[in-house]
Amino acid sequence: MHIHILGICGTFMGGIAAIARESGHTVTGCDQNVYPPMSTQLESQGIQLIAGYSPEQINIQPDLFVIGNVITRGNPLMEAILNRNLPYVSGPQWLSDNILRKRWVLAVAGTHGKTTTSSMLAWILHYAGLNPGFLIGGIPENFGISARIGNLSPPSSRTELCATEVSPFFVIEADEYDTAFFDKRSKFVHYHPRTAILNNLEFDHADIFPDIESIKRQFHHLVRIIPNNGLIAANGTDSNLQDVLEQGCWTPVEYFGTELGWHTRLHEKNTEVYLGATYQGSLQWDLLGEHNRMNALAALIAARHAGVSVNIGLEALAQFRNVKRRMEVRGRVNGITIYDDFAHHPTAIQTTLDGLRAHVDQARIIAVLEPRSNTMKMGVWKHQLAASLQTADQVFCFTRDSQWAANAMAALNNKAHCSDDLNQLIQAIAIIARSGDHILIMSNGGFGGIHEKLLTALRQA
Repeated sequence: MHIHILGICGTFMGGIAAIARESGHTVTGCDQNVYPPMSTQLESQGIQLIAGYSPEQINIQPDLFVIGNVITRGNPLMEAILNRNLPYVSGPQWLSDNILRKRWVLAVAGTHGKTTTSSMLAWILHYAGLNPGFLIGGIPENFGISARIGNLSPPSSRTELCATEVSPFFVIEADEYDTAFFDKRSKFVHYHPRTAILNNLEFDHADIFPDIESIKRQFHHLVRIIPNNGLIAANGTDSNLQDVLEQGCWTPVEYFGTELGWHTRLHEKNTEVYLGATYQGSLQWDLLGEHNRMNALAALIAARHAGVSVNIGLEALAQFRNVKRRMEVRGRVNGITIYDDFAHHPTAIQTTLDGLRAHVDQARIIAVLEPRSNTMKMGVWKHQLAASLQTADQVFCFTRDSQWAANAMAALNNKAHCSDDLNQLIQAIAIIARSGDHILIMSNGGFGGIHEKLLTALRQA
């Protein structure tokens, strides 16, 4: 089958393209912004890309158009598809119908930590010899790719770990964002998981959800379709998730983060894992923060449901190398360390800073933020932003709306610096940075290539 993907350069749709190509389909696609690294990655897989959404692309005559959720009515190619009544489907629906239907799906949902937890889970299953397929909204460094179809036959080396009914496994980052302009359900309702992780639940995506209750309702829709021979691994400290489960749950639940459920204790350099009062094993790794320990517990529970022992899971996590753009060290210059992180929600910003503070103790932290998510730009988190940055010693904020930033950062007083000029911001950081500092750059976008520009500026300082 020949499929043509609209919005192909997004992480999710690019992953679908790679999996479709690996499955033997002919794949082409288009996007408004066709540039590296996604364009290079797709073209290296033999996927032809077209810049823009010209209606003439219907002349390619694919068997099916797969529509990303960035596509809206008024898009010229989409209008041509509709006018000619050509076959089209959303990305999540195509994935469900063609890849996931006969798989044991392990879905990772939550406001925060989906990418890291999905990567941990996929790596544990891979380490155990189960060769899972996966589609993750980032690039796990253990794999170097964001998506693969996985082995379509059960592994022979560890048959004791194979599922008795469905194999192999497929790990998917289960996003609550809407599916497409013609399907306003959350993406994750299409995945029909047998194992589900519910990491946490906060208000986000104000461009599509009016309030927290509407997000809870979507999570409830997910819970309703998990079979009773499946498993839900849920954050036991999250009251919003508890509200979701109280709306109705027909699946066994294992909680993490509570003394009665799965939890961790720090002992010297080890992370000890317990189920209730029973010691399960210990983990030595370099990841920072309580949030990553919670992510690890969720991944261990889900992998255990798939047949992987906790001991094997801990061995795998000891070799886990995290995900690009999750506290990724981008360089060190003159004793100054620069990190890149995807944090863009106040909770994620504070959690990331707290993890770094625990790691660097009293060393200076310079936080550099680009508030560019739709929810942030709508001002939803304006009054929470300053509090989330209190752990930092200095804060630099880049935004085209400098007045908005100044108001949001007012509580930080003199340690906050806002600018609408990226080059000036970089020079200001380079002037105050000194040996021993840790510069944490946070954005859910490219941030104008600030990482390399700042490294260059520091070398020249």
